[in-house]
Parts: sequence; structure tokens; C-alpha cells
Amino acid sequence: MAQPDTKKIFFENLSGAGKAIAVLTSGGDAQGMNAAVRAVVRMGLYVGAKVYFIHEGYQGMVDGGENIKEATWESVSSMLQVGGTVIGSARCKEFRTHEGRLKAAHNLVQYGITNLCVIGGDGSLTGANLFREEWSGLLSELVGQGLIEDEAVQKNSALHIVGMVGSIDNDFCGTDMTIGTDSALHRIIEVVDAIMTTAQSHQRTFVLEVMGRHCGYLALVSALACGADWVLIPEMPPEDGWEDKMCQKLSANRAGMKRLNIIIVAEGAIDHSNKPITTDYIKDLVVKCLGFDTRVTILGHVQRGGTPSAFDRILASRMGVEAVFALLETTANTPACVVSLCGNQSVRLPLMECVQMTQEVQKAMDEKRFEEAVKLRGRSFENNLKTYKLLAHRKPESELPVSNFNVAVLNVGAPAAGMNAAVRSAVRVGISEGHKMFAVSDGFEGLSKGQIREIKWADVGGWTGQGGSLLGTKRTLPAKHVDKIAEQMRKNNINALLIIGGFEAFLSLLELLTARGKYDEFCVPMVMVPATVSNNVPGSDLSIGADTALNAITTTCDRIKQSASGTKRRVFIIETMGGYCGYLASVGGLAAGADAAYIYEEPFDIRDLQANVEHLTEKMKTSIQRGLVLRNENSNENYTTDFIYQLYSEEGKGVFDCRKNVLGHMQQGGAPSPFDRNFGTKISAKAMQWITKKLVETFRQGRVFANTEDTCCLLGMRRRALVFQPVVQLKGDTDFVHRIPKEQWWLKLRPLMKILAKYKTSYDVSDSGQLEHVVRNRPKESDASGAM
Repeated sequence: MAQPDTKKIFFENLSGAGKAIAVLTSGGDAQGMNAAVRAVVRMGLYVGAKVYFIHEGYQGMVDGGENIKEATWESVSSMLQVGGTVIGSARCKEFRTHEGRLKAAHNLVQYGITNLCVIGGDGSLTGANLFREEWSGLLSELVGQGLIEDEAVQKNSALHIVGMVGSIDNDFCGTDMTIGTDSALHRIIEVVDAIMTTAQSHQRTFVLEVMGRHCGYLALVSALACGADWVLIPEMPPEDGWEDKMCQKLSANRAGMKRLNIIIVAEGAIDHSNKPITTDYIKDLVVKCLGFDTRVTILGHVQRGGTPSAFDRILASRMGVEAVFALLETTANTPACVVSLCGNQSVRLPLMECVQMTQEVQKAMDEKRFEEAVKLRGRSFENNLKTYKLLAHRKPESELPVSNFNVAVLNVGAPAAGMNAAVRSAVRVGISEGHKMFAVSDGFEGLSKGQIREIKWADVGGWTGQGGSLLGTKRTLPAKHVDKIAEQMRKNNINALLIIGGFEAFLSLLELLTARGKYDEFCVPMVMVPATVSNNVPGSDLSIGADTALNAITTTCDRIKQSASGTKRRVFIIETMGGYCGYLASVGGLAAGADAAYIYEEPFDIRDLQANVEHLTEKMKTSIQRGLVLRNENSNENYTTDFIYQLYSEEGKGVFDCRKNVLGHMQQGGAPSPFDRNFGTKISAKAMQWITKKLVETFRQGRVFANTEDTCCLLGMRRRALVFQPVVQLKGDTDFVHRIPKEQWWLKLRPLMKILAKYKTSYDVSDSGQLEHVVRNRPKESDASGAM
């Protein structure tokens, strides 16, 4: 396919010729490890290096022999969707001894391996760094014992280490997300959603224990994602007398017509005396104090199992490629680094700085410096905790500020999973800040008809896990009904608008901004939160709903590919949604292991199609049994899905047959993913806090009057930060004809998908992760991983 014209730095300058890279997984397994292994192997081979598997982690390194095997391109086929780690993982006591590390060094030297990519937790990475520091001494010992020659020492003089954190607990400082965390959240939320239906039927209280012996991330984020009544985590033990407060909260929720209670407990939950808080203790407490029918569910290793989510596959693939770059660029003086995620960016951090800060968290908890422990976990963890407290615990009426402002919230455009979580968050934060909240049904069309009502705290209970739009949403733009909308704004004394939606919401804000010249009713603070499966809103790298759609595409592609197992060679042509935006096709293709993805942003012609068919034909003859080709619905008006299907069918005759699938609206349906629930919750809470600030700033002489550009904004995620941007400033960044931003960050991921599918292409590394320091303060708004 045609490459976009660019004058960036490309990795052709980085050669792996003559280098040997080994990859191992160590410690506990995590979903997505296989995607990381696959990326390391294929990128390593692509740049000309030899790549080796070390089976069974450090134990395999110590034992050597059959545990160290050279990897081929085909040896990592069909592993992207597999959970756990196919190369095995084991905890190794022997590697902790000097003798064990001496054996490991001897085994690596025999293969000429001087580059190690270690996927594991802080213990595994600490062991790797110690091994690196001892390397020259170990080689000297091996020479002294006559096991290796001096020439081998010269050839293998330095050991280079790059780490990737694979841990479902997300307990490693320096990265927003570790490989496996998002998948573990998927498992937890699937169970919680299922339990909530039976709990509602019987009016039961459920106490759920999730993993996290030293870190409460899974408990906290799953509580935020399902709207749990109470959460207990090791970093922030409850205050003395918490038992009474919890029972009062559960009782009040039942009195408010809620038929169930959910309490989530991290397995390492403690009180202020460092005494464990167990699920059985909580169950007995609820039964004794309230008499509620209470059950305990311990999720256990279910959280480690299953297929990796789309997020984990993409994260692991990006990190694996970044790890190879880091190894190619490293010198004898470069410290061992860990490849991390900050917002939407890859970063490299000194491994031991991250490990030391991770250990500081535990030390702070042991010394009962709990607030410091929360801060050390990072801004994302801290914001999750603040948001949970804000939304889960309603202040008494007497403690609420009185603002006398009316704020309306509405959905505009097509439905997207996570919209309801965003509405719930906006309503509860607004009420907490003293506003009267109004819900508008059916977007601007509903507002023009007066379909507006006050919405209370309890009205949005249970909304987080609901798909679609419970308020109702339409694509109608306000210009069509501007007189009637202004009349309803005046009649209901609406002082601010929060719009949750896609490209239509962006257009609506521009129309309302223009209408300010004629109608004072629109001279109020207005903010938009992006929510669309297409992820085509300018000013934001991510939109609410896109992650859920990606997971739907990835899961469906897995099933479609599996349907051909055991049959003859087959290629599937799959059409995705997105309008003219190729995000779903491109990123879905990376997550599903596609061989090609056709999109509007990267024009293609018949020669490109022919080259793709020939490339796939060659692969089919030698190795793979199944091929996957994605096509964005509006990628080309002439090269339709039917045309591409017929072309592949004809040209592949005798080698493979073809099937086609149009995924359609199943990409918009279903329960929101944990990412979308939390992204919607947190971005919407931030939008409401901005509205409060602007209401105070623009309130003069008894009324709100906001007519400046900075009072009509879009809140979007930009690289590492959540940023408020005046919509008028985004006009120049927008292709209005095709309803897409002029520049889209994810286009840089397309060469990665092609390389992993064995295409020769150029890969822009100009903004590849640079070595930073973990202690450096992040941007104030950074929590851009959003959901997480």
C-alpha cells in the first residue's frame, strides 16, 4: 500500500545484523505477554537480528539446553490471541544465587546472546539488572574455570537489558498501564456484570475479592467501572469506625430503591493497624448489622486467564517493538531501561528508578504513610481514588454548596458505549458542586421539543455498565431548531451545557458559538466530551466508545479466524465502521493480527491490491493457514468490500479461498469496556469541574454571560494530557467534508501492523520513546490514559 510522504527519521538506520536478542517471560503470567513476545521476535528478525526464546523464564536460562531455542517468523503465528505465555514462566530460586547466574551467563554466551528482553514484574526486572551489573565478572569467572575463551569475552563484553512490565496488578511505578491489567479488568467486570443480575433478582449484597496483594488498582478501577457501593484497598485503609459508615451507606442505598449492593475488596486490603480485612469479616458484618442476604465471591485466577483485550494486544505490540529499538540503540553506558506507557506515548525509563519507586510505595504502606503511598502510585491512581470518592459517596444536603446554577447534559450523534457512564459522572459531580442537573432526551431535537427534566443522584444509579444511550441521542444539529432551543434554554434557565457525542456534537458547538451573536441564551459555558466508535473527533486522540468497538472487532476476528481452523487455507475480508476514519480498521487490524487494512487516509490503487494478494499468496504457500484483511467502510468508493473479496477470490485460486463479513452495528452495541467506562467517568467529571469554574468566572450582575472563545471548548486527550481546546481553534485542524481530523496519531501505528505482517516498509521513530526519569513531574492534566 502507498506510504504517506514524510521526512521523519526512519529505523532503517538501526541495524540488528550480527546481534542476538533473547526474550523471556518471568514471574506471574499476564494476558498480552504473547503479543509482546511476537512483536519482539518479528521486529528483531525484521531488522536482521537473531532472536531466541528462553522457555520457562530464568529457570530456562539457568538450565539451558532445549530451553533456549532460535525463533522464526512462523513460530509466533497464531499466538496474539492466546492468554498467558506460550514460552512458559517459572519462579527460579537458583537464579537468585551467584552460581545460578554463572550458569545462565555460560548458556547465553554459547549462543552469543548479549541483548535480553525481559517481560515480568519488578522482581524479574531487578534480577535482570543485577545480572547485567555482574556480567563482566561472571565472564571472567567462566574464563578462569576454562568454560569459555578470552575471545568469547571480547565478543560478549556487555549485556544489554530492556524490560517490559507484565503484571495484572498494575503495581509498577513509571507506567500508566502494565501488560495484562486491562484484560484482568475485563474478567472482573464480566463477573461483576453477571453477578449484578442475580443480586438484583434476590436483593442480595455481594462481597467480591479481586487480586492485588500489595496494590489496589484492580479493586479501585473495577469499583469505579461498576459503581460499587464500597471499595477496600491496601493503599488507603478506611478510617476508624468504617464498619458503621459502610453499613449506613448500604442501608441508605437500599432505602433509595436499590435492590443490590456490591462491595469490592483487594486481597491485600488492610485497616489502619495493618490488620487484614477479609471478605468473610465483611460478610459477617453486613449480616449482623443489616440482616442482608450476603454472598462472597473470590475471583482468583480467573483474572489472569482468558484472551487478552484489544488494549493489551496493542500495548504489548507497541512495547515489544519499542524494546527492540531500545536494544538496538543501547550502548555500554546506557542504563537498563523499562519501556512504559504515559498517556498515549511510549517512554523509556531507567529500570532501577522505577523499581526503587515501586519499593518506596510498599515501604510507605508498611510505615502507615498511606497518603504518600497513594501519591507515589502516580497521578492516574490518585485521580481514580478521588473520582471514586466523588461519585460513590454523596454528601448530605447540608454540606453541599449552593450555586443556583442549572446545567443540562445531552447526547448528540450515534450511540457509543460509555456514554451512560459519562452522563452518570456529570450528574453526580454537578450535584456535588451544588448545581441543579437537567437531562435532555434525544439530543438537540429533544431539547427543541422541551424534552428536558431534572435528574437526581439516584436516577443514574447502575448506568455505568449500560450500553448505548439511556438519554436517547439523535444526529440533528441545533441550527435547524435554534429558535426553539433558545426558548427552552431561557424557559429552564439553563446556565451551562455539557454535550457528549461525536462529530455532530463538534459541529453543534460550532453552530451554537455562531448563534451567540443573535441569542444571549447561548452565551453560557459549553463543553463537549468526545464519544463515538469512529474516533474521528478533532482535538482528541481517543473517544468514548472506540475501545469497546475495538474489542468487538478483535473478538469477532478471533472467532472468524478460528472458524477456519482445520480447513483448507482461507482469507477473510472484513468491513469495519468508522465513516472515512480508518481508526477501527487500522488499530483493530493491529490487535487482530491482520495482513492488510484498507483506509481512506492512505490511498491505495489496483497495484497495491495486487501486491497484497501476491504477498498473502506467498505466505499461504509457506506458512500461515488463515489470512485477515480489514477494510474501512468508506476507504474507496470503487474498491468496495465486494470488489476486494472477488479480487482475492480470483487471484488466490488454487492457494486459498475467500469469505467476507460486514460487522455492521455490532460494533456500536454491547456493554462498555472497562476502559470506556472509566474514560467516560473521569473525562466527564473533569468537564463538570471546568463548567463550575467557568460559571463562577462568568457570573456578573446576577446572570451568567460567557461569550469568549474559551467558554466553548472540547475536552480531549492529547498525547499525555487531557486538554480543554476552544472549538473555533480546531476548525483549521478539521477536514469537514470527510468528517475527520487532518492529522491522526494512529497513522504512525500502520507501518507497525505491516511489519508484523511481514511487509517491507518504513517506520517513523522520530517520536519513539526517549530515556526519561521517573521522578520527573508529569504534566498537570496527565492522566490521559483516561480510563485507566
